[in-house]
Amino acid sequence: MSTDRLALTELVSLSSRILGAADQGDFIWGHSSARDPEGRGVWIKESGIGLAEVGPEQVHLVSPEGEVLEGSAGPRHIEFPIHTEIMAARPDVGGVVHTHSPHAIALAAAGVELLPVSHAATHFVPPHVPRFTQTANLIRSRELGAALAGTLGGGNAVFLVNHGIVTVGPDLETATVSALLLEMAAEQQLLTMGFGGPASWSDDEEALAKREIIYSQPALHTVWRHLVRRLA
Repeated sequence: MSTDRLALTELVSLSSRILGAADQGDFIWGHSSARDPEGRGVWIKESGIGLAEVGPEQVHLVSPEGEVLEGSAGPRHIEFPIHTEIMAARPDVGGVVHTHSPHAIALAAAGVELLPVSHAATHFVPPHVPRFTQTANLIRSRELGAALAGTLGGGNAVFLVNHGIVTVGPDLETATVSALLLEMAAEQQLLTMGFGGPASWSDDEEALAKREIIYSQPALHTVWRHLVRRLA
């Protein structure tokens, strides 16, 4: 395996373990992926192990057709079309995360819009985070994956209602930090509304200004490096 591919398996391993350490693991479910630089598909963890357990040796390359081309000989996730179809629809995306983060699932299931009551929410809003409602079941076909990609559109996150979340970024580092921010934003909104008083949140102009200052690409990569250090 080349140096570049070794780096990709390490990247997917780090993303997985960061998500697991942030309690975004749901037993053995959830996965993150990085685009193959040769255009052959996505590098993603094998099925059957939890996010917190993933090492580079448990990562493999999966084609858009679902064939394991290289890396781990372990079983392939059946929801690989989430990753391959979003990558196909979005040439600007280099990393995709899908988890079952609890507060984000609850917010979407309740039919409540994500509001910028915290800094974290301004990474996504405005515009509204779209909702995929075609099915709450697993995304097992290329057709469903393509439909999900269509709902995501040009955004950086989508709620899979009664299922989970997907976040994307120009690289897997950004997509991973975004998944953590989306769960933080949903939890903060629940805490805010729980007090029962009149809630306040940033208007679009202020939210966009916050996004530019707080969640620039260099800042998100700095957060990633912080999360990697915490794994140690």
